[in-house]
Amino acid sequence: MDRMAEILEIHKLKALYFRLMDEKRWDEWAEVFSEDFVGIYDGPHPQLRFEGRDHIVTENRKILATAKTVHHGHMPEIEITSATTATGTWAMFDYVELPEFTLRGYGHYHDEYVKQGGRWRIRATRLTRLRCDVTPGAAAGAGAAR
Repeated sequence: MDRMAEILEIHKLKALYFRLMDEKRWDEWAEVFSEDFVGIYDGPHPQLRFEGRDHIVTENRKILATAKTVHHGHMPEIEITSATTATGTWAMFDYVELPEFTLRGYGHYHDEYVKQGGRWRIRATRLTRLRCDVTPGAAAGAGAAR
C-alpha cells in the first residue's frame, strides 16, 4: 500500500465532502459516506447527530435547502491505521447564511475513514467548534445568488 497515495485519496474525499455540500449535489454527496456513518456536529445550536448515510443526506437536504454555504478544511492530519481504515483531523471554517441567521464557525473535524470497494468513505465524524460568530438574519450585502 502506498501510504501517500492513500492519504491523497482521503484529502480528495474530504474536498468532495465540502464542495458537494456547498453545491447541494446531495446524491453525489451521499457517496462520500459509508452506509453505517455516524456524525456528531457541535455548534451554537443543539448538538446534531446523524445515524446512517441516508439520515445525514436527508436532513442536510432540508436544513441547507435555502442556505448559502461555504465550507473549508485545512491542515489535515491523516493517519492510515490499516489497509482499510484511517483517521483524520481537519481544521475547519464554515459560513452558513440562512434567513434567520448567519453563522461563521471555526473548529475541527475528527474523522474515521473506511475503504470499501476500493474507495475511501467517511465512516464517522465529530465536528467540534472553537468559536461561532452568529448574527441575526442574512448577512447584509452578501454575494449574489448562484
